[in-house]
Amino acid sequence: MTRSTRERIIDEALRLFAERGYSATSVAEIEAASGLSPGAGGLYRHFKSKYEVLAAAMNEHAARTSAQIAETLAEMSTVEADLPIEERLAHLCRSGLAKVREESELTRVFFRDLSQFPELVAVVREGLLQPMFDAITTWFRAQPEYAGADLDWPAIGAVLGGAVIHYRLFQETVGEPPGRAEKDRFVDSWVRLALGLMPSPAVQAIG
Repeated sequence: MTRSTRERIIDEALRLFAERGYSATSVAEIEAASGLSPGAGGLYRHFKSKYEVLAAAMNEHAARTSAQIAETLAEMSTVEADLPIEERLAHLCRSGLAKVREESELTRVFFRDLSQFPELVAVVREGLLQPMFDAITTWFRAQPEYAGADLDWPAIGAVLGGAVIHYRLFQETVGEPPGRAEKDRFVDSWVRLALGLMPSPAVQAIG
């Protein structure tokens, strides 16, 4: 699909912010990367400032994430209904890893630059990060195998979701996965931990 000029500006600005940092990226550089004449003011036909480009990127990624989460949960509740719980868990884990990887540029900007913009931290927190953890909680509560488990699902979602996020962040920051555990091993171990949350009769039946 052909991107509009506005979309190109947002995408290229986010890439440059992730690579160089917000302060080190000039408007002219964003324009050049977007296919506009650098320094000619083309960016200002779509945005009032460099900050407005950053804010648009945060808001649009958050809105997209909310829509993706709703679609993914709906899809998983129908398509995967007949799959064994182990396969459903593995799909959930891999979907989380893919989502964190998809947002790698935004994540780098978030940790390096957004402390100076608390209003944008709130956008990412409420529109992207917390919904991801809430989705994990919603998913577990909907699975029949966990129906008898009287557990603090939001806290468990924080642990399991945090493991997924940490795996990708560590890999991108250090250049190799934590514990040198490649993705398939991580997913297998994540699934084993999640299976351990089931009520005892269900665990014995699966085993």
